[in-house]
Amino acid sequence: MSRIGKSPISIPDKVTVTIQPDNTVTVKGPLGELSQKVDADITVKVENNQMVLERPTNQIRHRSLHGLYRALLNNMVTGVSVGFTTRQELVGVGYRAEAKGQILEMSLGYSHDIMLELPKEIKVTTVTEKRANPIITLQSTDKQLLGQVAAKIRSFRPPEPYKGKGIKFVNEQLRRKAGKSASAK
Repeated sequence: MSRIGKSPISIPDKVTVTIQPDNTVTVKGPLGELSQKVDADITVKVENNQMVLERPTNQIRHRSLHGLYRALLNNMVTGVSVGFTTRQELVGVGYRAEAKGQILEMSLGYSHDIMLELPKEIKVTTVTEKRANPIITLQSTDKQLLGQVAAKIRSFRPPEPYKGKGIKFVNEQLRRKAGKSASAK
C-alpha cells in the first residue's frame, strides 16, 4: 500500500481542502462536502493544488494507514468534483423496481414487496423498458456509502449461478454452472 500512499492527490479548481488541527480533512466541491478524520500518525499537507500524505516510519501499520487514507481522501476529492454512479440490473421474470423519493420499492419474487429507505446522500432512479430488465441507478458523492447501499440491495436477491436470476451490477460477468445432465439408463 505504500506505493499508493506516496502518489499525490491533485485537487481540481472548484474543490477546496481544509485541514483542522485535530487532523480532520474537509473537502468541499460543487457536488457537496465530505470530511474524514485521519490517524494522528499520518500528516496531510496541501501544496500548490496537490494533497500529499506522509508517514513517520516504515512500520507495517504506518505503511497500511498511509495507503488507506490516501485512497479515502482521493475518493472524497473525486466524489465532490465528479461523483460516483452504480447501476444494478434486476434479472428475473416479474422482477421490478420503483423509486418513490428516497424509498426504493422492489418486487423480487417474494410474497411481499421490499421497501428500502435510502440515505439522503444517495439519489436513486429506476428505468423499466419493455423487453429489458429493470435498472436501478444510484448516485452519490460518498463512495463508501454508495457501495454499502448497493451491497444491501444486492443482498435481497443475489444472482444464482444456474439461470443468472437476481440483482447484479450492469456489465458484471457471472460464473455460470451447468445444470443436471440426464443420464441414459
